[in-house]
Amino acid sequence: MGSPLLLVDVDGVLNPRKRPSRRFRRHKCAPQGITFKLWLNREHGPLLLDLAERTGAELAWASYWCATANEWIAPRVGLPELPHVPIPRFPGTAEGGTLGAWKARHVAAYADGRPFVWFEDEPDAAERIAAEDGVGPHLLVAVDPVHGLTDDHFARAADWLAALER
Repeated sequence: MGSPLLLVDVDGVLNPRKRPSRRFRRHKCAPQGITFKLWLNREHGPLLLDLAERTGAELAWASYWCATANEWIAPRVGLPELPHVPIPRFPGTAEGGTLGAWKARHVAAYADGRPFVWFEDEPDAAERIAAEDGVGPHLLVAVDPVHGLTDDHFARAADWLAALER
């Protein structure tokens, strides 16, 4: 079965739509010359690393940022370079269905039957990932994109990963 994965989205999860508290700082990022203004919390990186270490999970990006998250997001939240789910550009609803379905397809392929926790804000991602062929045991932690990742999300993931070990 392999060690579990701990998959993290960026926009809506680490980067909420609005600044939820003073712990979040504004950062300008410009991957491929496109400027984004992000709200990021420096505490999230150490919390994710601690969760991964305590549970034996492998931390990886599951975001459209793909490898660019290592350059623009990781250093701002205190994470090292991480592997990433290769999620190609969304082709639109005609070819890809919903955005949640598109991401779920690529997450399921990357996990390849391994158990995983996925911090994600797409509203239909939970039902879409459950419908994917060959998907292993998983927990989709639905994150409100307005508020982003919270202590409650970390607790849910920790409890689920701890239960996997038993």
